[in-house]
Amino acid sequence: MHFLVHHLLRSSAERLPQKEAVVHDDERWSYSRVYQAASSFAHGLKLAGLQRGDRLGILLKSSIPQTLSIFAASAAGAVFVPIHDVLFPDQIAHIVADCGVKGLVTTAAKLASLVAVFEQMPSLAFVVVVDGGDAPQIPITVHRFEQLCAVDAVLQEDSCTERDLAAILYTSGSTGKAKGVMLTHANILAGAQIVSTYLDISENDRTLAALPFTFDAGLNQLMTAFQQGATIVLIQFTLARDIVRVLMRERISGLTGVPTLWCLLAHPHSTLTKTPLPQLRYIANTGGSLPLNVLATLRQALPATAVFLMYGLTEAFRSTYLPPEELDRRPNSIGKAVPNTEIIVVNSDGNRCATGEVGELVHCGPTVAAGYWGKPELTDQVFRPHPWMPPGPLHREIV
Repeated sequence: MHFLVHHLLRSSAERLPQKEAVVHDDERWSYSRVYQAASSFAHGLKLAGLQRGDRLGILLKSSIPQTLSIFAASAAGAVFVPIHDVLFPDQIAHIVADCGVKGLVTTAAKLASLVAVFEQMPSLAFVVVVDGGDAPQIPITVHRFEQLCAVDAVLQEDSCTERDLAAILYTSGSTGKAKGVMLTHANILAGAQIVSTYLDISENDRTLAALPFTFDAGLNQLMTAFQQGATIVLIQFTLARDIVRVLMRERISGLTGVPTLWCLLAHPHSTLTKTPLPQLRYIANTGGSLPLNVLATLRQALPATAVFLMYGLTEAFRSTYLPPEELDRRPNSIGKAVPNTEIIVVNSDGNRCATGEVGELVHCGPTVAAGYWGKPELTDQVFRPHPWMPPGPLHREIV
């Protein structure tokens, strides 16, 4: 059974030890190798002082060390906090200080950029540097990633339950400083199961991770791949041809993106229209409405590829999806509720809206987050009891 995030990795490593788990450029790691390295790193993090419930910041580009850090944090009983590497030092310092990050996994160069704001991050107790660069002088312990990954793993019983926090994803929303959305292990595993169900993801799939793991949809791609024993291919791209080249070379079967990515691929000079991709089984859009002209270009360039339009928000992950067979009939629709989820529209009186009546969208289900870190008042405003079900943690909604 999968109760915790790292159970996804452990299960696939036991079932498919030599299967290709993660690919990045010329690096190709099997599930067995990923599991062994993540387990060793988890023990190394514990030796460095990381305890159950502590927050581990992961300030890295898309890479194998980033992947290992996520699963190692879970195995250590900690909470991983992925931080986008393009953020400014003061934005990074805000995230670290806001949720009290205890350990930070990053590069020597990125650590050097944080020296000027180091006093704004008093919770930091240690840093793990993943490359061979010279780390700057800082008043806390600096560990080397390779050394912690070389520690002999000690098999220990899990101390967490599925209701423990697994991750905090920071989202700026429309205004103000970034706020941390708290995700439990149960939230993340439910999201993986839901998406793998309607996208029909299996161990035969090869997913291209074009979205960062700091984004809920990007993180879900990692979780669905590892849940099913599929292969995930990491990429850092600038141009559309970078993506198309990897789609072809790695025989990618699934790609999820945001409208800006699809606009890039649908550009008249994109190599997408000139490159046959018969293995690309599906593409999915999230993070905003996809312009109809872009959708038309993609469908013309990929006539055999199923297109899924999805709608959601970090606080509840995916809410709805539009099945590919509905594209011609209702291309502007956000679709229907994802599996194991209730989506309703209520009016100002809290009653279900009639057909055609304007109201507020309410999401109820297992992916509704645990709230905002350190913001109980805001949590109570946004996360409310189900309008008709008895109150309780299983019947909370996001509005």
